[in-house]
Amino acid sequence: MDAQSRGRADEIDPADQWVLNPRTGNYELQLGRSAAQQRFASAPRRTRRSSTSTAPAPAAPSPAVPKPRRGEGPPGGRRGGGRSRKGGGPDRRRRLLVVTGGTLAFLLVGGGLGSYLYYQHLNDNLNVIDTGGAGGGFKKDQPINVLVIGTDKRSGKGNEGYGDAESVGHADTTILFHVSKDRSNATALSIPRDLITDIPSCPTKTDGSVKEIPGTRGTRFNNSLGQEGRDPGCTMRTVKALTGIEVDNFMMVDFNAVKNLSTAVGGVPVCLAKDVNDRDSKLNLKAGEHRLEGEQALAFVRTRHSFGNESDLDRIKTQQQFLGSMMREMKSKETLTSPKKFFSLAEAATKSLTVDQGLGSIGKLTALAGELKDINPKNVTFTTLPVIDNPNEPANRKATVVLNPSQADPLLQMIRQDVSLTEVEKKEQAAKDAAEADAKSKQDALLQGNRAPAGDVRVDVYNGGGPPGSASTTLTWLQNSKGVYKAGNHGNASARLAATQLEYAPNQADQARALADMMGLPASALKPGAVDAGPRTPMKLTLGSDFKEPGTPLGAAAPQQAPEGVQRVEADKAVCAK
Repeated sequence: MDAQSRGRADEIDPADQWVLNPRTGNYELQLGRSAAQQRFASAPRRTRRSSTSTAPAPAAPSPAVPKPRRGEGPPGGRRGGGRSRKGGGPDRRRRLLVVTGGTLAFLLVGGGLGSYLYYQHLNDNLNVIDTGGAGGGFKKDQPINVLVIGTDKRSGKGNEGYGDAESVGHADTTILFHVSKDRSNATALSIPRDLITDIPSCPTKTDGSVKEIPGTRGTRFNNSLGQEGRDPGCTMRTVKALTGIEVDNFMMVDFNAVKNLSTAVGGVPVCLAKDVNDRDSKLNLKAGEHRLEGEQALAFVRTRHSFGNESDLDRIKTQQQFLGSMMREMKSKETLTSPKKFFSLAEAATKSLTVDQGLGSIGKLTALAGELKDINPKNVTFTTLPVIDNPNEPANRKATVVLNPSQADPLLQMIRQDVSLTEVEKKEQAAKDAAEADAKSKQDALLQGNRAPAGDVRVDVYNGGGPPGSASTTLTWLQNSKGVYKAGNHGNASARLAATQLEYAPNQADQARALADMMGLPASALKPGAVDAGPRTPMKLTLGSDFKEPGTPLGAAAPQQAPEGVQRVEADKAVCAK
């Protein structure tokens, strides 16, 4: 399906591909054939009666589609016959659309995926990249961090006319979406492309072989993709090194994503506080409200010289406003109840996406959608990593920026510790606060009691997210500085953790408390088991992303409000670009 088509004669409406089989009374999906062909194929054939003849076998349903129950109509509410059972009619399907629709809106992939995962061919639209171990994949009952990368790569159909056609592209627009553990809120952190940072070395898979691309110090963040052969896994590793936040998965889009998705949803409402005529992006609009799609939508998010101080930081604000508006549009009643828009969104989204193996199928994307479906746009906050002008550049040539630690550190600490930047519903927040207070009280009690002598502490140390070599340096520190001689180094853990944790048996509680004192571990790091351990069984200490070096206390409480002056806007707010 062409996501931008408008009623061509040869266009096949996906709803027409669901055909009633009169022999079974079920609707069946038949792809790649016209509606007339499907009706002809599903019509009963006339057969010569025979005393040995048997009833014709029901037609096998498409292997890509779950078999509909008798009486259920096709997606979108079209029906051709058969009786309706309770819960199987249009009302039920409409509720299904409302529940599943729009859940991936703020991840730029549209909500139609959840409702139309029947379409196995959507899998073929996805481009999947093996990132060589960068990221561990999102998990239920844990915070989710998905990196959305907008590349300025010019090659590919539909990207002609945007400068250097042979460009390998950069990480031109990068947003880290953090979804809270309780799924009540999300933070969308934009990372400026001109931020000066260090890019770590990263393995990149090409044609079945692995190439180690050396790291680079003091370069622009956008060089973490494309340049020197770097893939999105390099950008994921750069974001982790920069923020201390473990990235679970990535999604990458190019110019076509903005054009196709804005068209598929029927246009994205935007507001301009002044007339704009940008010769570079070709955006030419009067002040006021507009509904943009296709090339106009792309021109809006690419415009740099018409808003604010004409910097990339002000363009980021414009892009955030556009994404918030697109999210609201995708969650609107007009979109959720339109089968045509749903199919167009599903097609446009999957054709525009490049993802890692952890999201490399419609089923996996739908699982992610299920984790995000209940987040209200008013609890989604767009913000930008705080920066200042690069002091190493001349005053008359400010082209790059560096981190502003006074604002960036507390903001990143809030995200790492899963603190919302928005005000969730008071009733919901009160219940959440009460539950957290009760859990904290029980957790704090774990630190109350006797401490074992250092010589009696047995522990195996694993590195699950700390700096390289952390397990080894911690072992040396424990043995030489603290007298913990029964410690062992077990290298890298099988899974990466955002926070350091100590697992121990009930009869090792005195050892755990002693080690917590030495390491500066908070009560939240202690994970007691249910069964006593043998006399020589060690505890398990896994160093997480919050670990810096031995002896540095962990788990300092994160601020409960964003630092003063940090740019932010909620996804439910309509803001005029100016």
